[in-house]
Amino acid sequence: MLFATLTDVTLTHTDRLFALSGRARRMPRSPIRKLVPLADAAKARGTKVYHLNIGQPDIETPACMRDRLKQMDARVLEYSPSAGTPEFLRSLQRYYERRLGISLELNQVLATTGGSEAILFSLIACADQGDDLMVVEPFYANYIAFATMAGLNIVPVTSRGRDGFHLPPREVWEATMTPRSRVVILCNPNNPTGTVYTREELDVVAGFCRDHGLFLISDEVYREFVYDGRRAISALELHGCEDFAIVVDSLSKRYSACGIRLGSLVTRNPEIYDACLRMAQGRLSPPGLAQFIAIGADALGEEYTRDVVAEYQRRRDVLFEGLTAIPGVFLQKPEGAFYCVAKLPVDDAEHFAAWLLTDFQHQGATVMVAPANGFYASPLGVSEVRIAYVLNVADLRTSIRILDTALRKYSG
Repeated sequence: MLFATLTDVTLTHTDRLFALSGRARRMPRSPIRKLVPLADAAKARGTKVYHLNIGQPDIETPACMRDRLKQMDARVLEYSPSAGTPEFLRSLQRYYERRLGISLELNQVLATTGGSEAILFSLIACADQGDDLMVVEPFYANYIAFATMAGLNIVPVTSRGRDGFHLPPREVWEATMTPRSRVVILCNPNNPTGTVYTREELDVVAGFCRDHGLFLISDEVYREFVYDGRRAISALELHGCEDFAIVVDSLSKRYSACGIRLGSLVTRNPEIYDACLRMAQGRLSPPGLAQFIAIGADALGEEYTRDVVAEYQRRRDVLFEGLTAIPGVFLQKPEGAFYCVAKLPVDDAEHFAAWLLTDFQHQGATVMVAPANGFYASPLGVSEVRIAYVLNVADLRTSIRILDTALRKYSG
């Protein structure tokens, strides 16, 4: 009896000792990837799946970058400097000078492992555990994961599809702010909505941050992808933001090179830079091979960007025309990036997205979309999906026909 009692106590004690952290339990699954097992099962059954759920471009990575690997003669693949190799950092300097007319010092730019690490470094540098992060919703779903890792609370500032998901007025920001608000993050051009914010909108947010002592993180990964004559305004161009603005950037989408996992953090605030550099030293170094490959982009002229943007605009137009022709589907025409948020004539878009993969196929194929409720912190988006128009025009047209057929057959 005594043995049994001691065993029971030991088991209870062991369970308590090996409990996961609250942060681990709160970490969300990616709404972009959580249906992947269903897609894999559909493929195993012989169903072709058109992936509209993830921003993986099908455009070739430029040859001048791929060819760099053939030029590597290093016999030891060493650590790179924590801030990034001088060659890569200088290539970023040239990019910002050429693209935005902005001069940067080497000690204002950090190479990071994707834009994701740049966001995480920025959040940890600018806010303490328990502080609040103000985010315009719908937002890039992984912001929730980054905030969870940094111990921050998401405070959503809601934008509306009827307004093209443009930023709300200053009074909404004022009403949403909390005593623990420390950071605002914007994605411009926006993932998932495809909205491109105007200079006037950005000036309002910058003024709000300036007046309340908040840091502004500007996620500019999709800077090049703007349509119909628009131009994305960088936070580096906004007047009087030098002390509190951080720009997050990445090569993933710009050069269709998601797999090299290389990004950057840019700030003119020396304290932020120094804090993030110490974090960079703590993780040792960003990927050296990726930096070596990235320097090849220096050989690309303006025609490369022009041609890629023209291709995405064609895809945008095909998608918009096709989706708006489906009864009950509503969306605004995306202004940039390569995503849209579409409202579908269904009660539960997540159930519909799963049904597409488990119970539906049309002529041996189906489509995979990302339920948009995972891009909100508020209980919104239940009838919406995010669609990435990263497939070629022929595949997009096929995907739209499949989606149209599915919506007509779906009973909820």
